[in-house]
Amino acid sequence: MTATIIVLAKAPVAGRVKTRLCPPATPREAADLAAAALLDTLDATAAVPDARTLVAFTGRLTDAARAGALRASLGRARTTVQRGDGLGARIVAAHEDAADRWPGAPTLQLGMDTPQVDAALLSGCLLRLADADAVLGPAPDGGWWALGLRDPRAAAAIGDVPTSRADTGERTLYALRAAGLRVGLLPELTDVDTADDAVAVAADAPGSRFAAAVEQVFAGASR
Repeated sequence: MTATIIVLAKAPVAGRVKTRLCPPATPREAADLAAAALLDTLDATAAVPDARTLVAFTGRLTDAARAGALRASLGRARTTVQRGDGLGARIVAAHEDAADRWPGAPTLQLGMDTPQVDAALLSGCLLRLADADAVLGPAPDGGWWALGLRDPRAAAAIGDVPTSRADTGERTLYALRAAGLRVGLLPELTDVDTADDAVAVAADAPGSRFAAAVEQVFAGASR
């Protein structure tokens, strides 16, 4: 069965994304980095065999960095509008939208902060759902970068989990298990929040748009 890869994305508008990169980045440079990360992510999801991409999007694309390239990339995917009060509710709604459109299809959800992902990694994440009800990819900061569900509606279990905390990943794992789900753990990945994160992630994604953008903005930031 064709799986659905959900990308939770926000229009990369200067001053509204990746503000923790400023300084040393300017708001415009931070938005460009976010746009590069999203484009790399969408390239990776599009290359996964037997999977479709659903982008849960919010914001004005007309105001975004790399708007033309993003418009073309989004045009090759399916899209839905983010809805809900708070990140947890928006995550649940995105999975519900996928379940409504493609009943019975498993989901794998990620954001636009891990441009080092590739098709092989994402395919492996989906394969883990063959012997688990859910899979969760931890991040070093205590959060998580990916959530896979055999039944997308099971995302309701994490709707009230506080986000952007050092224990978000732990709480998410507990909530999934408390709902009776068998949970497998995915490889840990760093998501991009700080300048040091950006440099580290770029090193793991040589040749990517993101790595090229980081080279322009953060050359020497790790020294």
